[in-house]
Amino acid sequence: MSAQANIVAFDGAATPVSHTLVPINSSVLPDGTRESTWRESLTTVPEEAQVRIVMRSKRLSSGINQVSCDVSVPVMEAIAGANAAGYTAAPKVAYVNRVVVTSYFSGRATIAERRLVRQLAVNVAGSVSTSVSPVTTGPAPELIDQNIIAS
Repeated sequence: MSAQANIVAFDGAATPVSHTLVPINSSVLPDGTRESTWRESLTTVPEEAQVRIVMRSKRLSSGINQVSCDVSVPVMEAIAGANAAGYTAAPKVAYVNRVVVTSYFSGRATIAERRLVRQLAVNVAGSVSTSVSPVTTGPAPELIDQNIIAS
């Protein structure tokens, strides 16, 4: 099994920013789903407002393996200043932007077949029209290609 380590990724801002997410938890849920969680660990941002990644793996009753990578980016509300008494409310999360990539594979699928469809989906999502080598290491490729979840 892959060791749960930090995930470093750049965002899609005009000037891309690197985000480092640290391992938070790895567990098996009551329904048998294996789940690993990462969260950014910024000292100046409340925990609930930090970027999160949750990866899940579950074998469905049909024998199909379902794996997913869930990326959430909370957006804080803007604070408009103090009220008449001088009190300024603490900021809250206004909403969360989220992308979930879920894959379904037969137990008979090979690593090469899973990698092929993953890379095709990544290339379509990124409008990549040239030949690129697929990334084969890291928590998401290992989850999708090999059904190995970090622990």
